[in-house]
Amino acid sequence: MGKWCRGLSAAIVLLLLITGCSAKANTDGTAAANAGPEEAKKQLEHRVIATTVAAAEIMDALEVDLVGIPTSYKELPKRYASLPQVGNPMSPNMELVKSLDPTDVLSVTTLQYDLEPVFKNAGIEASFLDLTSLGKMNEAIKTLGGKYGRQKQAEAIVAQYDKKLAEIKQWISGKESPSVLILLGVPGSYLVATENSYIGDLVKLAGGKNVVQGEKVEYLASNTEYLQQANPDVILRAAHGMPEEVVKMFDKEFKKNDIWKHFDAVQNNRVYDLEERLFGTTGNLAAIEALDVVTNMLYP
Repeated sequence: MGKWCRGLSAAIVLLLLITGCSAKANTDGTAAANAGPEEAKKQLEHRVIATTVAAAEIMDALEVDLVGIPTSYKELPKRYASLPQVGNPMSPNMELVKSLDPTDVLSVTTLQYDLEPVFKNAGIEASFLDLTSLGKMNEAIKTLGGKYGRQKQAEAIVAQYDKKLAEIKQWISGKESPSVLILLGVPGSYLVATENSYIGDLVKLAGGKNVVQGEKVEYLASNTEYLQQANPDVILRAAHGMPEEVVKMFDKEFKKNDIWKHFDAVQNNRVYDLEERLFGTTGNLAAIEALDVVTNMLYP
């Protein structure tokens, strides 16, 4: 347990809380009719359901039709507007999923521990995309591109990220790396994000040094006394679940808990709130914009 007072089971519960087009897709062959014979055959063979927003966005960028999408308050790609919604990413409606007769169901590794046995018990073939870092997301995109005959689209997507990383590397060259504390908030509580989290990976790619080193998990329970000793140059606050409520919670915590005023980041007004649209708990296609934002926060 040590200095972090991890409370792993509690952390898992918190993570579960946050890890939150044609009408007939390819069943009528409309999309396939516009492609070549081989492409049309491939499209008709696949009946894919994306159970997370990130997975749906990736499939849209790859120009792959779906037969089902997640239920979410977030805006989903227009090509899937008329498709049936299969429920919350953490608990898809298995009866509805089965009724769509999918050849594959896409989820994410963050939810694999809980959902894999559920899918197996329902006799549903599921794939869990590893989106915990930009590099792993790129690999997932290339794998999906190969699986669904969209190699060119996948290569184009990944090339954009490679270009952005090259630009950032050149821009921060010679600059001193700021130390960074990343807080992941959900209604009522918050965790500390390590380099193994998606946001932690973005910070690392932007040249920041996470105050949490040597950990294997994505998130840890907070120990404010230890964090104050680490005294980060920058504090990033990511709000999830109910963003407005979480930001208010953070503001209250920073005012009520006297220890925060001793942090250099607080004294120097270097505490930043991250927009949920850009900084999700898993990788997403907004990575380029997110990298620009976090880089400017670290090197104002």
